[in-house]
Amino acid sequence: MTDRVTVGLEIHQQLSTNKLFCSCQSELVEDAGPELQRRLRPTQSELGEIDRAALAQAERKMHYRYQCPSSRCCLVEADEEPPHDADAVAMQTTLTVSEMMGCKVVDEVHFMRKIVVDGSNTSGFQRTALVAVDGEIDVNGKRIKIQSVCLEEDAARKVETKGSEITYRLDRLGIPLIEIATGPDMHDPEEVKEVAAKLGSILRATRKVKRGLGTIREDLNVSIPGGARVEVKGVQDLRLLPTYVEKEIERQTGLLKVKETLIQRGVSSKVPEIVDCSGVLKDCRSKVIAGALGKGGKVFGVPLPGFEGLMKSPDAKLRLGAEMAQYAKTKGVAGIFHTDELPGYGITAQEVDAIRAHLGLKEGQAFAICADDPVKAEPALRLAVVRAYMAPLGVPEETRDPLPDGGTAYSRPLPGAGRMYPETDVRPITIGPERLEETRAHLPELPEAKVARFVSKHGVHEQQARQLVRDGWEDLFEEMAEKGQAAVAARTFLSTFSELEKEGAVVGNISDDSVRKAFAALSQGKFAKEALPDIFRQVASGAPVDDVIGKLGDSSVSAGEAEGIVDKIIQDRADFVRQKGVGAVGPLMSFVMGELKGKVDGKQASDLLKRRIEAFLKQA
Repeated sequence: MTDRVTVGLEIHQQLSTNKLFCSCQSELVEDAGPELQRRLRPTQSELGEIDRAALAQAERKMHYRYQCPSSRCCLVEADEEPPHDADAVAMQTTLTVSEMMGCKVVDEVHFMRKIVVDGSNTSGFQRTALVAVDGEIDVNGKRIKIQSVCLEEDAARKVETKGSEITYRLDRLGIPLIEIATGPDMHDPEEVKEVAAKLGSILRATRKVKRGLGTIREDLNVSIPGGARVEVKGVQDLRLLPTYVEKEIERQTGLLKVKETLIQRGVSSKVPEIVDCSGVLKDCRSKVIAGALGKGGKVFGVPLPGFEGLMKSPDAKLRLGAEMAQYAKTKGVAGIFHTDELPGYGITAQEVDAIRAHLGLKEGQAFAICADDPVKAEPALRLAVVRAYMAPLGVPEETRDPLPDGGTAYSRPLPGAGRMYPETDVRPITIGPERLEETRAHLPELPEAKVARFVSKHGVHEQQARQLVRDGWEDLFEEMAEKGQAAVAARTFLSTFSELEKEGAVVGNISDDSVRKAFAALSQGKFAKEALPDIFRQVASGAPVDDVIGKLGDSSVSAGEAEGIVDKIIQDRADFVRQKGVGAVGPLMSFVMGELKGKVDGKQASDLLKRRIEAFLKQA
């Protein structure tokens, strides 16, 4: 696949310290607190430029509301007080990570302001600082370049969006983030996941990072030959990284085919005019059309001759219409209709012909329409047309949001250098040789060393050890291994949890504390290890681990009861047991363990079954 895709990766990891520019705690809360409001606009860079991404955000004319939990934010987050000096622990952790990857640390750290006017920061910018450059890591024998390591502040947490208003909570704003940017060195979707896992294991080795969903986020920069660099921003599930890459390959490949077809058709570069089509559709029974007109809205249309068949192909791989709709949605509309999906959605074939005639099109030629408040509908359709006429040029550079299925949706243009300018409120930090020597003298154990230690000390297979470290279970595994439960812990984290996920269970709901309690109860003999899958299955669905363990204890099985259960299983399958003899132990074990429900250890159950079969055969 090396000739199909090039990928660079950016990792953003929250640190487990106080906030970056104040002493507030960096934990999320459900307390909304008092509110404040802001309207944001872009500013010029030092060179007088306005960043295109910031301008696109400002043109949406959104209004922002901020919830201020008193225990998690202060005047710094509200942008009513200058930032304090950068958190010392966060800075030291960033230096440690930089040294672990062999980076060159800068002599003096200067914070910059990065313009962000999507409302995610009350000030209209994010503070970020370059700490190190030019490192590398080894992933499966391949050297992956580390271009930069930065320390920055996290954004506010989005709570809800209603119309043109977005509500954020400031509990997340200001949490320190380490940003690691790789070179464009990956050429395979699975390789991307391996690199992300390696970086995650390096970050966790510091023991200064937060754990759990949302505490680490990945940005993907993906391009294919003939395509363009596209940033997929904010992926949270490591396992979906290959899917996002594969779907972006498919998307860009489809857009290149659209480009080729439009060039062959000689589509004009002249962008057509928007036309009011409300009168043509005044009696339309489409819920969308009738709803818009009933509220005083309008239906606008635009001719797109030459685009027929390219906005939604039968195999759904060429979907320029979806791209156009995503651009339109940034203006607040629900979407657009186009001829590759019409007639449909309540719009009849006769109405399609009437729109074509109104737009001056020939039979079969393409068009698109948008119905909504005129203030939103006309600019939305205009932006959709702009996207359509980008198609003959190929794949546009842009930032896209990840979707749960591994696809993406347009967010904004790629930002440029015009969004950065110096931060004058935060003092620079000098990094002298003595500090770097002290950092190198106390580097944490590297993932490779940890894998070797797990193999030699705890007796797990090397492949298991690598997977434990790669998947982030190393700390919890080591806790259990030190208590003599290495084999059970490895099987639980690598096999049981994987099987539960395949069943649809949300393993992310199983906290580290729940795992500790379950293993403690196991060591106390409250249940057999065979009960662990069912325990964690219930915990994953929301049941408190103490309640689940308590129920097992309340329904423990005595030796006599276990023997009676086994005897009944043998009697119910008497002919099979007579035929197989002791060989029936294996086939009958699943029935025995199903009845005992993990209340008896597997080996004990197997021994009991064998003894009772032998006794049964003697009686026979």
